[in-house]
Amino acid sequence: MTSRTASVLLTLALCAGLLGCAARRPGAPENDPIEGFNRKIFWFNDKVDVYALEPVATGWEKITPRRVRTSVSNFFGNLRFPIFTMNDLLQGKFVAAGSDVGRFAVNTTVGVLGFFDPASGWGLVKHDVDFGQTLGKWGVPAGPYIVLPLLGPSSPREATGLAVDAAFAVTPFFVDWWILAAARVFDTVNERSQVLQEVRELKRSSFDYYGAVRNAYIQRRRAKVREGTEGGGEEQEDLYHPDVDVKPE
Repeated sequence: MTSRTASVLLTLALCAGLLGCAARRPGAPENDPIEGFNRKIFWFNDKVDVYALEPVATGWEKITPRRVRTSVSNFFGNLRFPIFTMNDLLQGKFVAAGSDVGRFAVNTTVGVLGFFDPASGWGLVKHDVDFGQTLGKWGVPAGPYIVLPLLGPSSPREATGLAVDAAFAVTPFFVDWWILAAARVFDTVNERSQVLQEVRELKRSSFDYYGAVRNAYIQRRRAKVREGTEGGGEEQEDLYHPDVDVKPE
């Protein structure tokens, strides 16, 4: 993600947050003051998923074994180690930061550029941390729930975290933007292919798909902040959105 993109995301998030504080729809949940607007963006995102992302991900899932898709996830996850390491340091988790550096070294070499994950077998635990979680650890409130175009569920705090995490990434300094964009699309398709059935089940079982995703996202982010504050917690699986655990309340 370029710095310009990060700035746009931050501006969108702050504007949405201010709008939410000033224009709460009567009857809307306290944490979702602009629910009507959010639902429109959510509808747009879902249509993009249904007509573009899901069909491509379905095709990818059919032609590639799960171990290949897992290796692709490992590769892209390995590239995020500067983000994980910096946020562990900012949260005061120095042992975890050392583990992140060790994981990168092991998986990049023994794990063949990160396609394999021998580090986990060696006791080097993965820490999926981000700057939104770091802000939450130090007491910054999430603010109102917002839905960003294409990026999905968020809040002013988490959108700010996206922008800062983008600054932590080192790949933009070495790789052209168009290559990074193509890689991001490929990574998104691969991740989507691994949760096809889960998303379908959620849509079938949810009376209100929007509400289920919103509640799950808020629960997920609160759990990550508690994990950062308490210094514990098991790694959780993500679904549909990088920060959405789709088990509804």
